[in-house]
Amino acid sequence: MTYSESLADSIRAQFPSLSRQHDHGRPAVYLDGPAGSQVPESVIDAIATYYRTSNANVGGKFPTSLETGELMAAAHAAAADWFGSNDPRECIFGANMTTLTFAFSRALSKTWKPGDRIVLTELDHDGNVTPWRRAAADVGAIVDTVQVNPQDATLDVEDFQRKVRPGVKLVAFTCASNSVGSRTPVASLAEIAHQVGAEVYLDAVHLAPHGLLDVNQWKADYCVCSAYKFCGPHVGLLWGRLDRLEALDTYKLRPAPEKSPGKWMTGTQNFAAIAGTLAAIDHYANIGKQIAESMGRPIPQSRRENLRLAFHSIEAYEGDLARLLIDGLLAIPNVTVYGITDGKRVKERVPTVVCNIGRFNSAEAAQQLADRGIYCWHGDYYAVDICRALGQQPGGMIRLGLLHYNNASEVHQTLQAIESIAKA
Repeated sequence: MTYSESLADSIRAQFPSLSRQHDHGRPAVYLDGPAGSQVPESVIDAIATYYRTSNANVGGKFPTSLETGELMAAAHAAAADWFGSNDPRECIFGANMTTLTFAFSRALSKTWKPGDRIVLTELDHDGNVTPWRRAAADVGAIVDTVQVNPQDATLDVEDFQRKVRPGVKLVAFTCASNSVGSRTPVASLAEIAHQVGAEVYLDAVHLAPHGLLDVNQWKADYCVCSAYKFCGPHVGLLWGRLDRLEALDTYKLRPAPEKSPGKWMTGTQNFAAIAGTLAAIDHYANIGKQIAESMGRPIPQSRRENLRLAFHSIEAYEGDLARLLIDGLLAIPNVTVYGITDGKRVKERVPTVVCNIGRFNSAEAAQQLADRGIYCWHGDYYAVDICRALGQQPGGMIRLGLLHYNNASEVHQTLQAIESIAKA
């Protein structure tokens, strides 16, 4: 058995919030995952257990401090498995992706000089744009931006090839758009960047809940994501090549470690939330174990292999839901869907779908959906450039984000709600 509707039902039971009733017994439909996913009981328990039993700072000689140190070591090992890294020292925890990227851009830009170039894209969340623009402005570096194909809201690879040329120091791009859901050919784009001597900084925030991260296969230099997008608490994670993390000069306090990861993890960390992040990674690994068990296969011994098995099935399950949602939206008059809509290309996207409904702006439509128990986002979701490229600024679009805890019944409920709104 792969990740099927029946397994999804058992997984849903692990999420307390999914039992919420909107009104008059109508179940709430959580399609707001792209801005922050729901959280399973195991994550809630991990955070509560830490506060109940081991709440202390690291570096002490007493038991709770030692236990916190053990937690951090386990969390770094889990993060390495999550990214596909071979070394826990390459994994850094921080407040969130944006804060980590601002701090990292400040350090990396110290290696640039006036006239150097960096390349960004229109497909990205502003968290992978403005930190680099500000850093480039500080040192006099030149910024080029790769365009998108407005017909299907995908990255223009030919424009990427034109703009990534000798003299480029950094190429920063997303693995999957947090707006239109388009995926990028990460490994081939990274190879283009490396051929001209540029480093690659990947925003994997939106891919992380939907597909296996693999920094070694991608041959990335840096990669960042956020746990609250993959069923965890508000914690950011950054992976970087150890030689670069060790070599780069960072802004830190004098007593802080000189080696990675400590040199990058400024101040006291949110240990309870990191305990929850470890539990969130294990949530996905446990899905892999369940799949192996249901198929009568030996359960993989490594967390990484369980994650691989889980995401292989989750991608197929979410792809089916995405096709169901997109096909349904295309059949409703007065609804406009943006991005990849061809069901044969579902592997080129994640199950995040944006649309507009009739004469309503996105805020009005989101309110109408909320009134019907459909929780989704409106506006541009900080994906400013792609929204502008699609001609949807300033109003933005409705964003419907599916995750592995959603099911076909919720898709049908959503489509019925949108059809009733569109008739207006």
